[in-house]
Amino acid sequence: MRKFTTYLFVLIFSAITVSHVWAQKTISGTVTDAADGKPLPGATVRAGEIRGATTDKNGNFSLKNIAENISILNVSYVGYQSLKLDLTEQSSVVNVTLTKSTYQADEVIISATRVNDKTGMAYTNVSAETIEKQNLGQDLPVLLNFTPSLVSTSDAGGGVGYTGIRIRGSDATRINVTVNGIPYNDAESQGVFWVNMPDFASSVSSIQVQRGVGTSTNGAGAFGASVNISTNAFREEAYAELNNSFGSFNTFKNTIKLGTGLISNKFSVDGRLSRISSDGFVDRASSELHSYYLSGAYYGKKSFIRANVFSGKERTYQSWNGVPEAKLRGDREGMLEYIGRNELSEKDAENLLNSDDRTYNSYTYKNEVDNYRQDHYQLVTSHTLTDNLTLNLNAFMVRGLGYYEQFRPGAKYSSYNLPNVVVGADTLERTDIIRRRWLDNYFYGTTFSLDYNSFKKLTASVGGGWNKYDGEHYGQIIWAKNAGNISNEHQYYFNTGIKKDFNIYGKLYYQFTEKLNGFADVQFRTVSHSIHGNDNDLINHAVDQSYSFVNPKAGLTYQIAPQSSIYASYSMGNREPNRDDFTYATAQLFPKHETLHNVEAGVRTQKGIWAFAANYYLMNYKNQLVLTGQINDVGNAMRVNVPKSYRMGIELEGAVVFNKNLKWNANATFSQNKINNFTEYVIDYDTYEYRTIGHGKTDISFSPNVIVGSQLTYSPKKNLELALLTKFVGKQYLDNTSNETRKLDAYFTNDVRLTYTVKPSWMKEITFNLLVNNILNERYESNGYTYGFYPEKTQAQPNPQQIRENFYFPQAGTNFLVGVNFKF
Repeated sequence: MRKFTTYLFVLIFSAITVSHVWAQKTISGTVTDAADGKPLPGATVRAGEIRGATTDKNGNFSLKNIAENISILNVSYVGYQSLKLDLTEQSSVVNVTLTKSTYQADEVIISATRVNDKTGMAYTNVSAETIEKQNLGQDLPVLLNFTPSLVSTSDAGGGVGYTGIRIRGSDATRINVTVNGIPYNDAESQGVFWVNMPDFASSVSSIQVQRGVGTSTNGAGAFGASVNISTNAFREEAYAELNNSFGSFNTFKNTIKLGTGLISNKFSVDGRLSRISSDGFVDRASSELHSYYLSGAYYGKKSFIRANVFSGKERTYQSWNGVPEAKLRGDREGMLEYIGRNELSEKDAENLLNSDDRTYNSYTYKNEVDNYRQDHYQLVTSHTLTDNLTLNLNAFMVRGLGYYEQFRPGAKYSSYNLPNVVVGADTLERTDIIRRRWLDNYFYGTTFSLDYNSFKKLTASVGGGWNKYDGEHYGQIIWAKNAGNISNEHQYYFNTGIKKDFNIYGKLYYQFTEKLNGFADVQFRTVSHSIHGNDNDLINHAVDQSYSFVNPKAGLTYQIAPQSSIYASYSMGNREPNRDDFTYATAQLFPKHETLHNVEAGVRTQKGIWAFAANYYLMNYKNQLVLTGQINDVGNAMRVNVPKSYRMGIELEGAVVFNKNLKWNANATFSQNKINNFTEYVIDYDTYEYRTIGHGKTDISFSPNVIVGSQLTYSPKKNLELALLTKFVGKQYLDNTSNETRKLDAYFTNDVRLTYTVKPSWMKEITFNLLVNNILNERYESNGYTYGFYPEKTQAQPNPQQIRENFYFPQAGTNFLVGVNFKF
């Protein structure tokens, strides 16, 4: 921590010493409808990256103390054609007229699930331009790494393949993700598998990250955050792009993008084809990823229709087990003990002892791969019914099919629903096998919203959606060393999962006075799980469970100055258990649904060369599902409801434009994340009973108390940008005991990014990108897990101590990616 604070002080001091003050100006004016001259309240007016305002009920705006070097004013309003005005040719008073257009219907469709400065919630908007600077092959969680309260991780250590995010400590199963307002989370696990949508960042037009419960949306209940993704927006002119990059760990990315622009004032087609491959930082943690995106749109006078088809195909070598602690620390004696108590084979023991301490992968079978394809079909439509009323109606289907393959030495025939094999006078109870565990599923449904805008005081929306997941889970034996009479592709388990989800919500914004705005939002959601058949442990399940939730939200925003406001909101969220919570549960510990009460309050202000925001949050949980150490009859870890827990913190965001060359964006989160009274359960394999340990108030696992992100950008020339990207993440505990021997150490990384753009006469532009990650070669781990047990008593150890197994996922040291982007 001392290294981090010293570095931060030097960074701030250096930035201030090179800054200077220059002339400033004030821009004011009105924004009106070009057709009838009516004012457009709530229009967004932006000057540069950090200064912005929204128009009042009369369409008026004022931006004071704008730097003289800001030359472009951006004016936008949902459903209207955006404008860019050259301030060098404008006076200090600017009157803007916007034209309503179905070409902006993509924004209209997602507006019902997004928030703004009048919602009283914490959020961050990420533009396509911001993503493009980092988009050299790494997955979306890594590209979002510098947004507030967010921590990303990568199984393979290099940001390609299986990656994930936590926001405010909430894992992926608690983060609602939508694409064009359509749910993306896996319906059963409620998680998000970004590996199934490789290079999707190349088709993104904008992302909004909402922290906390957020606004009502479709799909899995937002229980910690929401990530709202919008794909390619309207582009009037034809274009083509060719993106190529390569880097450390034999990483390659090849992307081609094409678009027709507007055809006959009514049609457009956009497409993308991508390939990403990487060997990964971890041994054998390779990824071979292919994807495409195709979108066709029709723009009528009052109606808009867009059809999106996109697909991802991944073949990823598994690196799911992490590195045992003894291996990570280079503790040979500890490794030998690990080999003994886990009965590793000679080959596996040699792999453990002789591989690199940070890149060790327990898997060595050549086809230990995850092989999955996911196809998405979306039909999104928007229809202008009247000047005040718009109907958005969408349909979707997701098709998923794939498996992961594993080699299992010395497997019991009985574990795979097989008889023992008789060879001569011998009866074999075990053999080496290769198995595949399949997922075969469909996910389909509809979303809708009816949006009303009075263009005066009231904006309202009624919306919702219905979806159904229909999936099959089954396992096959594709090879056995001693096969006997095993049939080809012997199916040893089969079960089905059906989940239905319906929600309807109503939202409204009301301008009580010129300075006071309120919003209210209520959602009704009903969801049902049905799980039937045998699972991979040959346990039969017959689960039929339904839930109904009411999730209210409300807040107030008060404008204390033209560019300063304060806000407060209250939200309630409910979340059903996921598939594993049901299938791993025992009759005595059947899971209950979780409830979250979320309070947010903060201030936003802008003045001259700087902008600042502070947000306080309290997330109070009832019956949060957490790991306690309890296991079921076959040894699977169960999540158990704990009565009371909470997350409380403050999020700070700031931006400063020191001069025309230097700017700094930074954010910091300081929090407490606690379970009020936690009891740990440790299995005793001598008695097959639990030993319980009371810990009192403890930290929630994987919830750092400090998260800081910084982006210092220097542009000596208009076409050249150099950025220093800094991330600090405080220590995280692997479980809920606050035990210092079970934790991820704090880490502090620095990346350097260089962007250089040239505009030759024969094409639009060429951009060269260089990204050097972890330039100071920080040795750190961003994820892990732990479990413990008391072994059986022996004569040599009549009172054995608890054995604790910690595993970690090391991240890459200094590595690079370099790319070139041709735009035609």
